[in-house]
Amino acid sequence: MSKPKHIVIELQTNADGTVGNLVYAFDTENDAWAKFHAIMSAAATSALPCHAAVYMRSDGTFVQSGRFEHGEVE
Repeated sequence: MSKPKHIVIELQTNADGTVGNLVYAFDTENDAWAKFHAIMSAAATSALPCHAAVYMRSDGTFVQSGRFEHGEVE
């Protein structure tokens, strides 16, 4: 089996409740961490009600997640 990829998923929840997602795949852990933290940095000042990121491996191993909520989120 080949080495797992490092996956970062960006989740953007809009005011109307719709959710957008962007998925990024990396060969190296450092590149994935850089993207995860770049998303979280943008999320800190985002105008979206909820802006989140998930870092996992392509074999399903969970690494970390984070979110910023701005305003009311159910």
